[in-house]
Amino acid sequence: MTDACPGRSNLEASDVTPPVEVRSDQVESKQVEELVEDAKQGDHRAFEALVRHTYADTYTLAYRLVGNEEDARDVVQETYLRAHKGLKKFRGDAQLSTWLHRITANCASSYLGRKIRHRHEPLEDGDDIVDHHPSGDPVHRADLGVLRSQLSEALMQLPPKLRAVVVLRDIYDLPHEAIAEQLDITESAAKVRLHRARKRLRERLYPLGEDEAHAV
Repeated sequence: MTDACPGRSNLEASDVTPPVEVRSDQVESKQVEELVEDAKQGDHRAFEALVRHTYADTYTLAYRLVGNEEDARDVVQETYLRAHKGLKKFRGDAQLSTWLHRITANCASSYLGRKIRHRHEPLEDGDDIVDHHPSGDPVHRADLGVLRSQLSEALMQLPPKLRAVVVLRDIYDLPHEAIAEQLDITESAAKVRLHRARKRLRERLYPLGEDEAHAV
């Protein structure tokens, strides 16, 4: 992978590939804080422990945003390179996972932008559409296993710009303001994209219309 982060630190690719998966709930909050402080002081083992602790969640988000394993791995590596470089600026105002989610979203957006720059993907971000019924979003309505599987497939079929917004809002619960900041769009555009993404998901999940589909 070419270096997507100018001025990258001396962190190598092997440093962001955890040898053992560590579940997020296996490291206490206090331990995470201590690891962050140690990593800020240049302790590479502490940073490697943070990578192992957060890798699964970071990879899952990256995969949901870019849609395939190879691109997700590239985004994850870029995420941890940026995190390593910017860790000293992390003040702990937000949880480490939230901070990494935002870096991941930013890296995924940049990565997809580079990939599709040569392609034409029309998507107008006018402010004429706003979703006034967030409770009707299909993500929160996918209670059954089969529907969840269908939802995952439908998410992967969305254009990257739409998929990114619905994933960050409906799965990771980021506010519109944060989504707009990380994707470098206006808050209004984020709301419009979310509305369109939810609409497309509903159309794919309920091609006959929700009332007709439930009546079958």
